[in-house]
Amino acid sequence: MADEFTIEVLEDGTIRSTTDKISGPNHSSAENFLREMARMAGGTTTRTKKPNAKHEHSHGQGEHEHQH
Repeated sequence: MADEFTIEVLEDGTIRSTTDKISGPNHSSAENFLREMARMAGGTTTRTKKPNAKHEHSHGQGEHEHQH
């Protein structure tokens, strides 16, 4: 698992970040980073999941995954 972001500033000033799967230990930090980047940039924030992305998270009794 790479745990990498690609961040681009487009010609119109839009900031685009893309990533593949982020490991569990880094997921919270990644979310906080994206929230802070959006807050500092201001304006409207839109999130689009990749069509085949799976989201995994723990509920204290094991993990499950579902499509978004």
